[in-house]
Parts: sequence; structure tokens; C-alpha cells
Amino acid sequence: MRGCLDNDEGHRSVALASHIERYRQIAAVLARHGFGFILGASGLDRFEVAALVAHTNGRSDAGGNAGPPQLRSALEELGPTFVKLGQLLSTRSDLLPPAYVAELQKLQDSARPVPVKEIRDAIEQELGAPAEKVFAQFTARPLASASIGQAHAATMKDGMAVVVKVRRPGIVTQVNEDLEIMQNLAVQASRHWSAASDFNIVGITDEFSTSLRFELDYLHEGHNAERFAENFASNPGIHIPAIRWETTTSRVLTIEKVTGIRIDDVAALDAAGIDRRALANRAVDAVAQMILEDGFFHADPHPGNMFVEPDGTIGLIDFGMVGEIDDDLRDRLVALLLAFGRNDAGRISTAVVNLSVGQENVDRVRLKADLTRFLAKYHNLSLSELHIGPLVSELVAVLRNNHLQLRQEIALLVKMLVMVEGMGVTLDPAFTLSEALRPYTQKLLAEKYSLKAVVKNLGKAGLSVAELGAELPDRLRSLLDVVDTTGFEVHLRAQELEPLVGRAEVIGNRLVAGVIAAALIRGVGEFAATDRQRWQAWERPLMGAGVGLAGILSGYLLWTARRKRP
Repeated sequence: MRGCLDNDEGHRSVALASHIERYRQIAAVLARHGFGFILGASGLDRFEVAALVAHTNGRSDAGGNAGPPQLRSALEELGPTFVKLGQLLSTRSDLLPPAYVAELQKLQDSARPVPVKEIRDAIEQELGAPAEKVFAQFTARPLASASIGQAHAATMKDGMAVVVKVRRPGIVTQVNEDLEIMQNLAVQASRHWSAASDFNIVGITDEFSTSLRFELDYLHEGHNAERFAENFASNPGIHIPAIRWETTTSRVLTIEKVTGIRIDDVAALDAAGIDRRALANRAVDAVAQMILEDGFFHADPHPGNMFVEPDGTIGLIDFGMVGEIDDDLRDRLVALLLAFGRNDAGRISTAVVNLSVGQENVDRVRLKADLTRFLAKYHNLSLSELHIGPLVSELVAVLRNNHLQLRQEIALLVKMLVMVEGMGVTLDPAFTLSEALRPYTQKLLAEKYSLKAVVKNLGKAGLSVAELGAELPDRLRSLLDVVDTTGFEVHLRAQELEPLVGRAEVIGNRLVAGVIAAALIRGVGEFAATDRQRWQAWERPLMGAGVGLAGILSGYLLWTARRKRP
């Protein structure tokens, strides 16, 4: 080994030493399944690589036989953390080829059951009393056993049927060790393997680590469920189970039991007399509310997490994986919808770049050309013929070919939409999500270009420019301070820049006036174009006010431009 190490290399060596056995296990599994080449690409030095692969006895396929099935087998053998990583990657068709995505979707989050004695011990440690005293009834046989926790049926003393989820003993230590190893190897791989850097493997690993650590804490899942319950309190068609906080901790989650028919069990739904088309529409209502109104959505709505109650109400379960969309991100999604509506490859190009990471090196000319070809394929299809799944698959292929990645929130959103459309088609073969969502997107677009929204955006734009104009003098003074402290010799002294500072203030004022005038003209035009009936009623007052004010501001600009400079 080298005689001295910089801080990063020192940290890497400490991490290696503290997890050496796990590193060796990972190396052996990767080599055995044909992924030994990843070890060299990780950037570890020769001594460390030798330590990792010593006990494989040279049994590495050097990547020759590595493929999707081998990757799935390797992840399953490596345990819960890697299975969870594979499940995340199965949602990222913008990162992986379709064959890998399809194979990783087969990963099952199941595990050998934990002995019931260990489950009872955990409940007593967390809740301060044996399960038999906490609950009126506790079923020893598990309902399900997953990689993170195990679920048991129980009954509260007030008679409510509940599910008790108990975190697996030792899983936190195991997951944290694996996450530290993943993050370390991701950093090294990005430095020495261009593909890892291009795919932003460090960012993906960091996001995955944050998400999985949240999943380990059942308090987060409880709060997610409570937030959904608040959002859907006025929607009788959606049932969010109640959290029993008196018997919930970070390690134990007690939640109301949801019973009913799995939403994809068509035969049982028909036997129960459930209207499947109405059921699909109810699910779309919920999705639209989550995305367009709440900005908070269930990111894993597969059929096993959706049950239909006797009256047709949809009960949702499993709130460990959620996504959030803020107003800014929603505006970017609206921009993409508008661009698609206009069949404008240039605007779509701008919109998808704004929803992606890796924008710095994108070839926008090539991206626009690829999107033009993509649009030509779907140009003549009606909404009833347009299925989200194939469209999204081709769009993300365009992104992948242009070295763009969707933001994590958008990737989760895409996954949810594809799942919901698949569920809708199961319920109603004529179902298309794009057609079902049309009323909601039209409403959203109308709101975006309503007079209220135009005024709001106008105010925000004016405020931003005003702030910029106000900050310019201070920023110039700060620049002078930096120049003075760094000792650079300049020919302009501070007093010589004072006229420039004053000039900046004038420019700032003109910028504000110019932006407001332009925004008024465009706002009135957009409002007229998107809401014709309401526009006709307000045509003269709005035109008079908008154009009149724009004219006043334009006159101000001309007057200030002709004045003698200070």
C-alpha cells in the first residue's frame, strides 16, 4: 500500500477494513454470476481488489456470460438491500435497456419467516408489554414475510381488525452496512468508469439510500398513511386505513386491516357485481387528485396494494414508497403536456430537459431531431388509441440515447402511471389513461392560463426582476471588495465604478417595466387563446386595461432611454 493517503483514500480504506467480509461476499457473488468486471471498474487499488476476490479462486466469467437473468440472480443472492435496489432499477427504463427492466421486475420482496418468538420479543421491547396484553388477539402465523419486516393479523381491544408489521431483527445494521458499501463503490466507479459517471450512479445510490432508510422507520410509513387519509377525507370512493399510534413505533406499525377483492381479480369482481369500468374511473380520480391537486402520490400502486370493498370503495395499503411533486415540478409537467398538445418537438425538447438530470452535455439539436421522429409515430393517433406504456417506453429510450435521466420523482410518477394504466386495461379492455385523464389535464391547463394565474405569474416575474435590479449595486460592491482583498491590480477604482452602480439601478428599473409590459401582452393573449368563451365576455375591459398599462410602461421605457445618461 502507499505510504500516505489523502483524506478520501483514507476514508475508503477505513470503510473497506470495517466491512471486509461483506465486501468479499459481494465480490464472490458478482464474480460467480459474471459481473467480476465491476470490481475493477470500481476504482479500488490492486491490494483492495485482491483482498476482495481472493477467495473466488479466479472463478470470474469476466462479464462474458453476464445478462439480465444473471443480474437478478446476483441481487437475490446478495440479500434485501440489493433486492430493493433491483426493484428501484426496474422502474428506471431511462437507465436500463428493456430486457434488464423486465427481468428486474420479477424480483420478489419475500424472505424466510422470522420465528414468532422473535416477533413477540420485538413487540414487548417496543410496546412495553407482551402481544397478548397489547392486543385482544394476535395471530402467530404471519400474513406475509418481506425483506424489511413481517406482518401478523391482530385485533385491538376495541374490536378493530389490524395488521401488525414488525421490523426484522438486525435488518437495520445489515442495510446500513450494504448502503455504505454501495455508496463507496459508486463514488469510486464514477471516477474510473465513464458509464457509471454518465448514469449518475452516485446520485441514484444516494437517493436510494435515503429512500430505504425512510422505509426502515415505520413512523414514516404511518405519517404517509395519515397524510393520504387527510387528502382523501372528502372522497368516499377511497379508503385509507387508520394508523393506531398507541401501538406504533419506528419498529412496529399497527394499521387498520383492509379487506376486499384484489383489484385485478376480474372473476371475483364480476361475481360480486362490481362495475369494473366505474372502478377504473374511480382509480383515475384518485391518481389525478394525487398528482394534480395534492402533489403527493402512492408510488407503488400494484394490484396487491389495492383492494375493492363490497360497495366498490378502493382500499389502499402499503405506504412505504411515496413521491412528491412541488409546484415548480408540476408547472414543468404542464409545459410538457402543452408541448405535446402542440406537437412541438422544440418545446418538448426543452420540457424533457427541464425534467431530467444530465442536461449540461445534451446535444439539443440531436434531441429535437429524435423527438420529431418520435412524434411522427403518434401524430395521427387519437387519445383513445394512445396507451401510456408504449409511449413512455419510447420516450425514455429517446432520453437514454441522449444521455438524459428522469428526475427520481418523475421516474416514480411514470412508474405509477404505467401501473395504473395496466390495472385499468385489466378492468376495462377499452381503457386508456390518456383519454381518462383528459378532463383533468384540460382543467389544469385552463387554471394555468386563467386570469388569476396570469396575474400571479406576472407578479412573480416582476418581483424576481425587481429583486435582481435591487441586488445589482450590492453585487457590484461585493465584487469590488473581492478584488481589493485578493490583491489584484485593476485600473478602475471604486469611485470610478459609482456611475456604473447608479446606471445598474436604472437598468434594473427598466427591466422590471419591460418584463411587466411583455407579460401583460402575452398574458392577455394566452388567456384569449385558451378560454374563448370567458374572454368574449371580458374582451374590451381586459384589452383596454392590459394594452393600456403595457403602453404606459412602454412609454416609460422610451422616455428613460432618451434621457441623458447620469
